[in-house]
Amino acid sequence: MSWPMASADEFAGPLALTAYRSLGRLLTPAAGWLLDFRQRRGREDAVRRGERLGIASQARPAGPLVWVHAASVGETNAVLPLIARLAECGTVPLLTSGTVTSAQVAAHRLAEPAIHQYAPLDLPRFLARFLDHWRPDLAILVESELWPGTIQAAHGRGIPVVLVNGRMSDRSFRRWRSARWLARAVLAPIELCLVQTQADAERFGALGARAVAVAGNLKFDAAPPEVDAAALAGLAGAIGARPVFLAASTHAGEEEAVLEVLPALRAAAPGLLTIVAPRHPPRGAGIAALAAARRLKTARRGAGEPLTVETEVYVADTIGEMGLWYSLATAAFLGGSLVPHGGQNPIEAVKLNTALVHGPHVGNFAEIYAALGEAGGVTPMAGPDGLAPALAPLLADAARRGRMAREARACVGRFAGALDRTWEKLRPFLPEQARGA
Repeated sequence: MSWPMASADEFAGPLALTAYRSLGRLLTPAAGWLLDFRQRRGREDAVRRGERLGIASQARPAGPLVWVHAASVGETNAVLPLIARLAECGTVPLLTSGTVTSAQVAAHRLAEPAIHQYAPLDLPRFLARFLDHWRPDLAILVESELWPGTIQAAHGRGIPVVLVNGRMSDRSFRRWRSARWLARAVLAPIELCLVQTQADAERFGALGARAVAVAGNLKFDAAPPEVDAAALAGLAGAIGARPVFLAASTHAGEEEAVLEVLPALRAAAPGLLTIVAPRHPPRGAGIAALAAARRLKTARRGAGEPLTVETEVYVADTIGEMGLWYSLATAAFLGGSLVPHGGQNPIEAVKLNTALVHGPHVGNFAEIYAALGEAGGVTPMAGPDGLAPALAPLLADAARRGRMAREARACVGRFAGALDRTWEKLRPFLPEQARGA
């Protein structure tokens, strides 16, 4: 009798995960150094540092608890409506995230009984400590948070793991495909991958995910960013009738391109105020220095510097105020798209009626940008040289801006419904008390 031979890949994946856990145990003593390094750069919360080591800062409430893990601000905002629905059906949602900015968003927008904690580092000791305390009934990972240690630790305790709002860019897919045996081992414990698009479904399926369904993008169902009415009125009063160009969620290298075209934009829109809202607010001081070096009258919101009639560049280096900047903008450039970052999600801007231009690097949100472009709801450009030609007509033509905003809103509306589809697919995995809700 001959026995079927197991392929090398069938052994390679589990062996790689075993090696990953073993390496994690060896690196555990270096965790403090890593957190020190990140803390010096403003990327860790010194007060709540213990949470990164799995040490809970709150007691576990009684009853069923669902753990939702999101990477940062965008993922947190996307999953907030799902968290609200979990709370409504009688579970305690525990949201974890990995950035200081996302924790600030959670502090502002999470409502009881939901709890926020920083995610434990993906190392066995800290994950065990976290799971010992919180004892979740279900683990929900958001978008592309495929941490091998986290997935294996939850699965090893019999906790169902589900991915929601899953996405995988071409670049990520190529990386995972080069180690398909590892991808298969990482994805195998996940009960269900609920993904944004058919392309995402095909990529997850090709990598070995055992159950994949297209539910759409939760960000289409998220509420627009909150806008502080008093702050909006104060800023609008300071700006007056001046046109406003917003460079939103910019990354390193994009601010220089924006500053370079300001003379041309000011010629097309006299009195122009430029607001630069960097994706990472700690970069604000450096951006202000770039503007000052060009002899532009500059103020930083993060430093409490006032916006006056003389201000030419206002650096909006704060957290949780993007709704303000979109509301004030005459027209906006959405960053992460002139550099090979993959773009930023345009939905928040669209929901606040902002006329948008973007660069060529939008692969992370290709479907959304393609739909908006086909509807005439955004203006694409090939590179930095296209900034002025794309923006000048928008700054000068209110009717054109209004038409773009209407088409963009209608386009986004056609993609709604992901929350309901996600909920129906998620229901069988919820704690029993919540399934009928």
